[in-house]
Amino acid sequence: MTEVKQSLLPAEPPPSYETAAQPISPLSSKPLPPRGPIPLDLPVLNALKGKRIVLASASPRRKQLLAQIGLTNLEIIPSTVPEAFPKSLSPFEYVLQTATQKATTVYTAELDNPQRGDPALVIAADTVVVSRTGQILEKPRSEAAHVTMLKGLRDSQTHKVFTAVAVMAPLASARDPGYSLETCVEETTVRFDKEISDEMVLAYVKTREGADKAGGYGIQGIGAILVERIEGSFDNVVGLPLRATLKMIEKVLEPEVDEEEFIAFDDSA
Repeated sequence: MTEVKQSLLPAEPPPSYETAAQPISPLSSKPLPPRGPIPLDLPVLNALKGKRIVLASASPRRKQLLAQIGLTNLEIIPSTVPEAFPKSLSPFEYVLQTATQKATTVYTAELDNPQRGDPALVIAADTVVVSRTGQILEKPRSEAAHVTMLKGLRDSQTHKVFTAVAVMAPLASARDPGYSLETCVEETTVRFDKEISDEMVLAYVKTREGADKAGGYGIQGIGAILVERIEGSFDNVVGLPLRATLKMIEKVLEPEVDEEEFIAFDDSA
């Protein structure tokens, strides 16, 4: 765990702003792609380089969000266990139990993998959209259901998006249960524009962008035209609150340090 404690200063200074802003050389016959940002130089992310990181989700949006903080070499292993928790649960408990089940199922299945070894980190998440009346909205099952769903969100104007994240990492010691697990649930309130016309709803539905999304829209895409404003995290609505996820990664990689400090304090009492 000492790798996580290393200095926050980057090993090499980043390019100057003048260098970063320099135009692409005109000698090139083909235009080069835009220069991306320098990856985050954080101890917790550096400690994971070259290690096995599993995303227990098939969502391309979650993969893209994790890539933004430098976690690009991910194994995508979705959980195959049916999500059978009762909808009578509160949205908070529903997403929390679902995300935790995804993480523990994939983590357990990948332990002692003869080809790849144990995962150093498993990340799982679950997102639900909840109507103003408290109904948990699934992915639309047909075009007609999709139109009805979006009209309902428009007419009620506000709804909530809950995303639970579960992060797991093995413990270096044999201390039970052998792993560290951190979870959190983020909540964002989304307000639709009440003046969205039926024609706009139908036009959006026909793009099929929201066909694979709970609530029937993608705020990061064309679906942004439906949204007036949000209160809370934008990436939570997309499917993964990055700030909270990074905090949990830091926690699961340092649990034994806290335990050792507690034992030392207890012995000295």
